[in-house]
Amino acid sequence: MRKSKKIFWLFLAPCLITFCIAVVIPTLTGIYYSFTDWDGLHANCDFVFLDNYISAVRDIYFQNAFVFTFKFVIITVIAVNVVAFAAAMLVTQNIKGKNLFRSIFFMPNLVGGVLVGFAWQFIFCDVFDSIGEILGINWLCDWLSTKSTGFWGLVILVVWQMSGYMMLIYIAQIQNIPENLLESARIDGASAFQCFWKIKLPLMMPAFTIGLFLTLTNCFKLYDQNLTLTGGGPAKATEMLTMDICNTAFSRNMYGMAQAKGIIFLIVVAFITVSQLMFTKSKEVEM
Repeated sequence: MRKSKKIFWLFLAPCLITFCIAVVIPTLTGIYYSFTDWDGLHANCDFVFLDNYISAVRDIYFQNAFVFTFKFVIITVIAVNVVAFAAAMLVTQNIKGKNLFRSIFFMPNLVGGVLVGFAWQFIFCDVFDSIGEILGINWLCDWLSTKSTGFWGLVILVVWQMSGYMMLIYIAQIQNIPENLLESARIDGASAFQCFWKIKLPLMMPAFTIGLFLTLTNCFKLYDQNLTLTGGGPAKATEMLTMDICNTAFSRNMYGMAQAKGIIFLIVVAFITVSQLMFTKSKEVEM
């Protein structure tokens, strides 16, 4: 028994050590620096207690980034999961080339965020401008030059990139639904819509739990697409929380305040994601 425990901890030790080095120690260090005025350059720093947190909450750029990020997350999470679920329903039907469609839908997820951002920047700035000039459609021109069009540009980019991965999660859950349940419902006279609404949708809740959690966390921490597509412009109007935190630390040399913003961000995201997990878990049904 003792030998098996030693072997267990021996195999677990590398993971624990890596987790401590990569997560625990940086988190504790960040909490410490959030109470100081460290600029990230000099060794000396003084304790300022809650001043960084108060300044962070009062920072107009942080407030604007908070509102912009929350709007973006709400719309994008809904859009990604709706598109992914619709695509999963499509490619699980008896249609020709469904495996090809699965590959096509998933391929955007294989492209890195920086490359995706630059590719869509070319589409929005050059392709849309050319189409708008040829057809005389003014709203297609200068697509990323305003806050509203920059917002929808980010939404389109993330939905295009992330939906394919979420689709795989929904496909796995759809294929896990027992066919005998659907067959019994059809024999009892249930329509296709009733089978979907009363059987498939309730049994899809475990997939919705995972899909919502992943999209929430990924959308909140979005950075590289925001950086390459809009760069936070115009005039920081499309700057998301992660970009605002990075700019505070590395452009404004206010590392202590950046850490305070990061801690506030962590608490808010943790609260939202845990609440989502508890809510969707309560709606799951057992087969």
